[in-house]
Amino acid sequence: MSRVRFALAGAGIISKQHGIVLDQLKEQAELVAVADPVLSKAEALTQERGGRAFPSLGDALAGTDIDVVVVCTPTGTHGDLAIQALEAGKHVIIEKPAEITVERADRILAAQERAGKLVTVISQHRFDPSTEIVVEAVRRGEFGRLTSGIASIDWWRGQSYYDSGDWRGTWALDGGGALMNQGVHTVDLLVAAMGRPVEVFGYTAVLAHERVETEDVAVGVVRFESGALGVLHGSTAVYPGLVARLQVHGDRGSAVIENDRLTYFHSTPVDVQPEDAFFGSQGGDTNQADRFAGADGKPVVAGSSVAGQMSDAHLYQYENFLAALRGEEEVRVGLRENRQAIAIITGLYESARTGAPVRLA
Repeated sequence: MSRVRFALAGAGIISKQHGIVLDQLKEQAELVAVADPVLSKAEALTQERGGRAFPSLGDALAGTDIDVVVVCTPTGTHGDLAIQALEAGKHVIIEKPAEITVERADRILAAQERAGKLVTVISQHRFDPSTEIVVEAVRRGEFGRLTSGIASIDWWRGQSYYDSGDWRGTWALDGGGALMNQGVHTVDLLVAAMGRPVEVFGYTAVLAHERVETEDVAVGVVRFESGALGVLHGSTAVYPGLVARLQVHGDRGSAVIENDRLTYFHSTPVDVQPEDAFFGSQGGDTNQADRFAGADGKPVVAGSSVAGQMSDAHLYQYENFLAALRGEEEVRVGLRENRQAIAIITGLYESARTGAPVRLA
């Protein structure tokens, strides 16, 4: 099979990450185009990673042969570019989140169904070994009945971050603040573990930044179809910046992932009653996470090397997409999966505005 030809729509910071991954996959993929309205940025990226520079995606589609368009622009522009690519007969990869509202994500989904092409939304942390371990444990019932989950993003972004791009922290192009931009990955992992969300309630505030339309702190609660409950916390106002944390709890076990590393894992054998096994508030010496250290040669447990971690995570998702193009696998993170995270976040924003819980469709 010939190499798959990729075009990047956008030449910003995240596009450079995609360029690194395409370099790693150069036996299967090649970067043939980079499109950005600031042509000098596109030219700089092509000098690093190859391909031709174009001032727009339309020019790239007209000027060279492309199989896959990777949308790496501000979130509020994702839909138009993805639909343009799909209508041109291209497969599409979209940086997270797919769009700034559920309705706009659904427009992309409708275009995908008309075009009959593959679409994946970047949620690279679903491919982290730690996430795969926890989600598989949930699937196998190792934690028993799920009771609660927590998604917490305790990060810091200085004022210079928001001032560095006129789209950052805006409703029109960012679609939200700390929860939509920084927190969407961890919210998505909460959905992957806990299942379909049905209701959300929350508060938002801007407490540590100026000239920002959207929140730098969001807190909320979510109810899942199973009856389990979840807690949400997303902030870019936690100095000096701590961790992104996912917690999954059930009546037979629990897991904690911090900064993509499995820091706690415990499941109770089916022939042991949990109340007979132990009781306490700290878990004692019950942590079983070490049994997963180095699984499949991929670092999992806290303390493992994080070198190349971000590239690896994107790489695993690209490998899945390329396998799907060959008909060997299904796309693991499509628009329907990402839609649920968007629904939670936009529902929380609506709840913060109205002061009432929001039912999720």
